[in-house]
Amino acid sequence: MQVVHARCAGLDVHKETVVACIRIAGGAVRQEVRTFESTVEGLLALSAWLSESSVTHVVLESTGVYWKPVWHVLEGDFELVLANASDVRNRPGRKTDVNDAVWLAELLAHGLIRASFVPPTPIQELRDLTRTRKQFVREISQHTLRIQKTLEDANVKITGLVSDVLGVSGRAILEAIIGGETDPARLHERTQGRLKADPGALKRALRGRIRDHHRFLLKLHLRQIQALESAVRDVEARMGQALEPFRVDIELLMTIPGIGLIAASVILAEIGFDMSKFPTPAHLISWTGLCPRSDESAGNRRSTRIRPGAPWLKATLIQAAWAAVRVKNSYLRAQFLRLRSRRGPMKAIVAVAASMLTAAYHILARQQPYADLGPQHFDQRDRAKIAKRLIRRLEDLGLQVDVRPAA
Repeated sequence: MQVVHARCAGLDVHKETVVACIRIAGGAVRQEVRTFESTVEGLLALSAWLSESSVTHVVLESTGVYWKPVWHVLEGDFELVLANASDVRNRPGRKTDVNDAVWLAELLAHGLIRASFVPPTPIQELRDLTRTRKQFVREISQHTLRIQKTLEDANVKITGLVSDVLGVSGRAILEAIIGGETDPARLHERTQGRLKADPGALKRALRGRIRDHHRFLLKLHLRQIQALESAVRDVEARMGQALEPFRVDIELLMTIPGIGLIAASVILAEIGFDMSKFPTPAHLISWTGLCPRSDESAGNRRSTRIRPGAPWLKATLIQAAWAAVRVKNSYLRAQFLRLRSRRGPMKAIVAVAASMLTAAYHILARQQPYADLGPQHFDQRDRAKIAKRLIRRLEDLGLQVDVRPAA
């Protein structure tokens, strides 16, 4: 088998140690294995050892978050390759750390490892911020559900009458309940603005059996929500600073229907700004997991479920796709309606999300804003096919059709 990299190394990364194997091909293949600590001092010693051996390429597995410190120390001095652990599994039997490092070096030397996408450091920092914000928002949702559960346990039935428990009126009612107020009329007076709920129905819903236990839980969850909301604001402020060098890219991505500031930030944080990392939009869609998997045996398609892919990006694109299909007289809405009738709403929305990601790929690659194809795109593209189908239906009804182009 042809040797692609004559001087390379494989690293088996763990929490406290890094097992490194150097492979040098020059006549006879020479291998040397050493173990280093994962501290900064140990990683610097690893870098010096690799440099002394004139190593050019280094491969390491994406083991949790343990690979990141190693990557940061070695980045810039060597050509690094991050391998997906599921792609480089060793043969069964005799599994040791040394064998794993030797196996990685062997695969890299023959060019048998497909490198995972690792964005530059500024994009990695932005990715940490967007993912942290998403985690905080999820925790706020969890605490909101626990507040609703506590209100139901206290027989306070406002969840169906007040659309947002954490809105102005909802918070005012919660603060009054925590303060010891139980009179439905006084609780109703705390509401602000116009509520869709009937005042009489809301007062009856506010008459519950509230105990000190419920007040304690409501106070606990509400304070947690307030702390998380403050953390979200801090993260968003930091995101604004991190996004400043990419302001043009963010504004271009926001020209796509359904894409706001947060969604554009997530897209940029997950795929970066350099589209040369993905040869085609199809590669990016496959990496994200928005296309059917290839699972065929004996000529039969066994499964068409989408792949796991990039969960943070996929969830954001699906959410943005639901907003995009509500924009009237747009290509994305026409695509959704066209596919929904044949494939169902869920597969249709995944296809719309894939189209939005394709648009984002071309926008970042060409630095041009989004250009909508229009709601009549599919009719114009399939004009002859549509005419043939309609003529056949009329003939099935016993009618003779004479087709002539309009003047």
